[in-house]
Formats: sequence, structure tokens, C-alpha cells
Amino acid sequence: MLVEFRPDARLRSGKPVDFAASVGPVVEALRADTSGPAADLSQVRVVCDWVQYRENFRDIVDVRPILAQPPAGSPPTGAGTGSVEIAVDVRRGGEVDLEQLTAERLAPAGDQRLLLEDWHPGTEGLIWGFNALYWSALALWEKSTGRGYEQALPGGESDARNRAASRELVGQLFAVWDRLADSGALPEELYVLELGVGNGGQAKVFLDEFRTADLAHGREYYRRLHYLMCDYSQHVLDLARETVAEHLEHVSSFALDATRPTTSLGFLRYKIFLVYTSNVYDNLPTDEVAQLGGRTYRVQTRAYLPAAVAGELAASVRVAPDELPALVRKLLRLGPVVLADALPEQFGDVEAAVQFWRRTWAGLKLEERYVPLAGLDLYRLAPSVSGEMLRPLLESGADLRMHVSNGAVASFTDSLRLLHPFGRLICHDIFVTDAQGYRTNFRGPGKYDGSVVNWVNGSLLAHVGRRHGFDVHYAPFAHRGGGHIVTMTAQVRE
Repeated sequence: MLVEFRPDARLRSGKPVDFAASVGPVVEALRADTSGPAADLSQVRVVCDWVQYRENFRDIVDVRPILAQPPAGSPPTGAGTGSVEIAVDVRRGGEVDLEQLTAERLAPAGDQRLLLEDWHPGTEGLIWGFNALYWSALALWEKSTGRGYEQALPGGESDARNRAASRELVGQLFAVWDRLADSGALPEELYVLELGVGNGGQAKVFLDEFRTADLAHGREYYRRLHYLMCDYSQHVLDLARETVAEHLEHVSSFALDATRPTTSLGFLRYKIFLVYTSNVYDNLPTDEVAQLGGRTYRVQTRAYLPAAVAGELAASVRVAPDELPALVRKLLRLGPVVLADALPEQFGDVEAAVQFWRRTWAGLKLEERYVPLAGLDLYRLAPSVSGEMLRPLLESGADLRMHVSNGAVASFTDSLRLLHPFGRLICHDIFVTDAQGYRTNFRGPGKYDGSVVNWVNGSLLAHVGRRHGFDVHYAPFAHRGGGHIVTMTAQVRE
């Protein structure tokens, strides 16, 4: 048996975790289990995390099969291997009888769940349908909850709107433009792109500081500025345009997929001096991969509702529990407005459909399993990026599970194609900048209001950037202390 206690720093914190109380009951349950998937204790991993997100997709105890390498041409199977991982959330472990709960999870029929989907790689899972719905129907969610989405962020707002940070950024842009202007190489049109504009607060702060600095600078850069606001949600773009109303003659807006910006902006290839994004990469789809015992696995997931939650939810809309999976798929496909029109017997109005959406999301959990990965060279982690990029990270030491950050890698590599040779990509987000960070802390997924959040694999982005001829650097966000936000800067290698 292998026991991995990831939040080791909490063993010596001001309120130390009781290791014996966190692990002992789980081991006792495993010792008593002689006929289930964990009967052979030599094939058992016990992994303890501190799941810091109050809203998340984890149960307090989860059982994750580690599947055997399948024969050629046949599906993966765990039959006869006995390999299993028992995952424990240490933060909530004291809320339950941990030994009893572990025994229930190990029992073949001891845990009744309503499955909403079949097994999928993380990027293809149902939670990303909910994530997309949140951004496309954000106005309805905000009306129902009575608060804007930014209030779900730590501190209630994004670091992107920090005036000192914008002032510094403008100064750096002016320094580059001055050098190019002095040599006659500065284009007439000066492009700045923001991916994920939120409510436009960052855009307004940047444009206000830009205009003020330009008046003092005297080179009329503001007159030549084109600020491109891009977001997945048209509702968000409409709010942002209202926020920057006094700068609209310098602003264009694009509804686009952040993972493929060149699809809409390809005409600006090599022309943009600044690509700016804040708290976007952590909200893009991602797989997870793992190196366990010298073998490489891809994590598969499937969404479910606990039986009690499913029963209450079904009763609230007057359907049988086994009808819920189809109803959830209709919600994700149609959205709450059309769903209320299509099924008036279940939903009296749009707000009732939104309530169903919110309650489903609140109860949603994920099962996980490890499936052998045939070869990193056969795995495509982004359209132009091979899975081979993962090798130096996965083989960096002891067993490791980490995010692939597929959406972030796709957005990053596609955005680099838009940069002027003297341009830069600046990103504020929650990054894991060293693979060791995955061995000590839980990195998601968590729930932020109605959306998904995962820490971003910064080590992987840096490796990918170098392969594309860019230097990638990370530094703590310089204008507010005490948070987890890191600033990534990417620019052409000199």
C-alpha cells in the first residue's frame, strides 16, 4: 500500500491536521475489505488532498479504479488487476465517520448514484457544457442569484482592474513604441487585444490610463489605438461596451472562442502589440494525466448526482429520477429560456428553469478513473501541440498527476501568432509554475459560481512557449500581496 499525503505543510501549520485521524480510519476500512476492488492491499494507493474550494466536484471519499493496459483493439479493463486509488478530502474528513464512509464507497452496491454521462476524458465531460451555458446565459444566472459573477472571485473583483498595473503596462508599451517610432518602424495603427473582458472594468482602467499618459507623452498614440475586446459571452461584451462608452471610437468587440482567437482575428496576424488576459485560462477545458508506478495514464471522468440530490431534484420538476439525464442534456442544448417554453409542465417560467440549472450544478459530482495512455506521441493536447511536450514534466520524479490545460495551451499558442515581433502576451491567472506544486496541493476543478476553475499548468506553457521561440516568465502579481495570482509574460526570444 502507498499512502500519499499531499497537504504536508498543514501537518505543521497553526492548526495542524491530525494525520492519524485522516488516514487511520481509511486504512481500517481497507483492512476489513477482503472481497472488493481493494482486497489486495499491495495494489492500493491512498491519496489525501486538502480540497480548498468550498464548492467542488469531489466527495469526501472517492474510489478510483486504475485500469490495466488493454489488449490491442479492445477497450480498457480493470478486471483482475485490483489496482485502485482511494482519494480522501482531508478538509472535510472530520465531518463524517471516515471508516464507515470508506467502507460504503468500497462496497459494490453501497453507493447509489444517478449517472448523467458515460466515461469521457476531462475536456469532453459534461461540466464544460455547464461552463459554456453559464457564460452564454450569464444574465439569467446573475438575475437569479442577485449578484454579478465577479463577486464570486476572491476579494469580489479581478486584479485586472488595478490602476497601478495598467499604468505600468502603458508605460512599457510606450517605451517599445517610442523606439520603433524613432527608427520609423512603428505602424500607423496600434493594436491591443484583451481576451475575456469581463464587465469591461479592466478595459476602462487601461484606456483611461492610456489616454492620460498619452496627453502627457505627446505622441498621439491614443489617436492611433485600436482596443479589441473579446469574450465568449455576447452579454459580457454588451456590458463591457457600456463600461467603455467614452472610448468607443477606439474599441471593437468580438464574440469568439478564446482557444481559437485567430479564427476571428487572423487578419491581425503579427500586428498586435499586446495580448492581455486575466482569469481566463483557468476557466478553459482541461484533461488530467498521471504518471503512476512508471506508467502514464489519462484521467477519465463522468458526472453524477448523489441519489438523495437526484430524488429531490426530480421531485421538484415532477419527473422520475431516471428522466433527469435527458432533461439535463436538454437544458445544456436549449438553454433555460427555450427549455421553459418546450416543457411548461416541468417549468412554469424561465426562472424555474434557471433554478433547476442552479440546483443541478450545485449537486453535480465527478467519478474518476485512470486509463492507460497508449503513447504521448499519439496524444494531441492542443491542435498544434503533441503530447510529447508532457514528457519532461511527467518524468520529473515521483508519481505525479497534473492538468494538461488543453484550452489554455490552445489559446496561448494561437495568440502567439497574433503578436507583433515586438509584442507581448501578458496573463494574470492562478498558475502552477513548478511540477512539484501538483504533488503538494489540490489544483481543481472547483466551482466558481456557475463556472469551472482549474489551476493552469504554467510549467507546460513555458515549455510550449520555448518550443515556439518565446521566452515565458512568471512573477507574483506586483500590485497586490497575499493572493495566488501570478503574472505570465511571453515575448519573442531575443
